[in-house]
Amino acid sequence: MANILYGVNGEGAGHSTRSREVILHLQREGHTVVAASFDRGLRNLADICEVLEIHGFRFTYVNNQVRYNRTLARNLFLARKATRGISELTRLIDERGIDLVITDFEPLTCRAGRRRKLPVISIDNQHILTHFTVAIPRHYRTDATAAKLVTRLMTPYATHYLVSSFFAAPGRRTNSELIPPILRQQIQDAHPSSEGPVLVYVTSPAPALAKVLASVHCEFIAYGFGREGREGNILYKKPGVETFLDDLVAARAIIANAGFSLVTEALYLGKPYLAVPVRNQFEQIFNAFWLGRTGYGAFWEELSKEQVESFLFNIPQFCKKLAEYPRTSNRELFAKLDGLIALHLKN
Repeated sequence: MANILYGVNGEGAGHSTRSREVILHLQREGHTVVAASFDRGLRNLADICEVLEIHGFRFTYVNNQVRYNRTLARNLFLARKATRGISELTRLIDERGIDLVITDFEPLTCRAGRRRKLPVISIDNQHILTHFTVAIPRHYRTDATAAKLVTRLMTPYATHYLVSSFFAAPGRRTNSELIPPILRQQIQDAHPSSEGPVLVYVTSPAPALAKVLASVHCEFIAYGFGREGREGNILYKKPGVETFLDDLVAARAIIANAGFSLVTEALYLGKPYLAVPVRNQFEQIFNAFWLGRTGYGAFWEELSKEQVESFLFNIPQFCKKLAEYPRTSNRELFAKLDGLIALHLKN
């Protein structure tokens, strides 16, 4: 059995949500796991394993838009904290007899592992941009270039990359392979219906979107708008894990930002998805673009009444396409990961 250091990016909920499933599997296999994270990673993993708080790489947002230049500048400014973090993790590796490192888009554990010449396994979705051949809209190529640079800086020189994706893409590196999206057990156990209202989710209040939704002849349940209660055809709710999950499982369709976790959970549940990515957040733009390209949903940066109505009208076509979506469990990832760990323990 292995002693494993598991680095988890704490920005947003997606990294820690999927890492939780992987850590629980590793523990069932008899491995000892120490996690290193920050923010949501600390809160979401503390009940299942020991979690060391580390300096976190964070994106910089201005007016709800990602600013890649400021992101790079801010994190370079804080490079001294990152260096101290790598030293602390290196000492932990020595003290705990760590055998290998797994990282979910977390750079410090990757660098500490490489410093001690340990195997490093990367599990994320971002490396599809750099390790696979994928189509990118021409007018987003500048943003794509910046996103690729950030991705390359995060976990360079890992021994192996397991990259989650909801569509197929040809690989460009021998040490990289695609895996199905990692899903919460609650999603895998759910029994979806389409009897509920359309579910709307945004990461920050979007008054323009609320105005558009109010003009559409349709019932909506909306999260993230900073209000609560019914206003016309919209029932606004405060964030809550269980209530949101119930509404997601019952939803007729989804209108939301395009974070990877929510997109892939919705696709698994067979929900047509109208993506409204956070502006200048290229990862979300990329997810939204491929939603439209695969036929599982639609993508517009700014929504009008006509676009929402068009999406609603085409729900039967999206559902027909979603019937072909490959619904796999986490077993494929677990099998690949178990094989990699066994291989490295032998060497």
